[in-house]
Amino acid sequence: MKTELSFEFYPPQTPEGVEKLRAARARLAALKPEFFSVTFGAGGSTRERTFAIVNEIAAEGHQAAPHLSCVGTTRAGVRAILGDYIGAGIRRIVALRGDLPSGMAETGEFHHADDLVRFIRAETGDHFHIEVAAYPEWHPQARTPTDDLKAFAGKVKAGADSAITQYFYNADAYFHFVDAARALGIDVPIIPGVMPISGFTKLARFSDACGAELPRWMRRKFESFGDDVDAIRAFGLDVVTDLCARLLSGGAPGLHFYTMNQAGLALEICRRLGALETAE
Repeated sequence: MKTELSFEFYPPQTPEGVEKLRAARARLAALKPEFFSVTFGAGGSTRERTFAIVNEIAAEGHQAAPHLSCVGTTRAGVRAILGDYIGAGIRRIVALRGDLPSGMAETGEFHHADDLVRFIRAETGDHFHIEVAAYPEWHPQARTPTDDLKAFAGKVKAGADSAITQYFYNADAYFHFVDAARALGIDVPIIPGVMPISGFTKLARFSDACGAELPRWMRRKFESFGDDVDAIRAFGLDVVTDLCARLLSGGAPGLHFYTMNQAGLALEICRRLGALETAE
């Protein structure tokens, strides 16, 4: 059976970055992904660049799923963005609360992601397939796991069709989260987010900031490699491939890769999983 795959990009800031992303996207297209998603900066700071990349993806014949974060926005602003995407033939959106831009104290007219999901449904009916975020290791701002699970349930009740998780390296966290969601009657697909490992220092810093746990055994192993880039890459590929294999064998409905606008690692992981051969 074909594994459903999707890949996330961020809008490049330079013409060179745009060209590199086009090349990466062309390579990943060989896997026949379900969609390519494109991030949306805090407070809509990348709105025009996000829309440009989304239009390119759609013009290439692929499904594009723009991120839409509601913090720092207005209903009128979101309504205009939705109109642009409908006009461009976009049928999928990743609806997020998002982060406040630096220096901004007010959240705007939306306070939580469920408010945004509810607004999209009220404005556009069933036009969009709406993805939302899920946190197997719990959102770093959630007071308790129970509160975080209730927030996730609220997004689904508001009209979400499926969810993409924050990345993680502990498969048990994902399976426990899915079981807890199902126990609450949440039956939408929950797709694990996968972060390939190209280096350790930035990954450790980012993981500490976003609440994604790096298991101690992984940290110690990476630290033992020092500056050996090849050893770090090889170990990272083994770890993430094994994680993906376990997720799929345990019933995960697909894999969503955080690519950092690079194709190589995601392609190699998918090749090891047999997804590339299935797509050909």
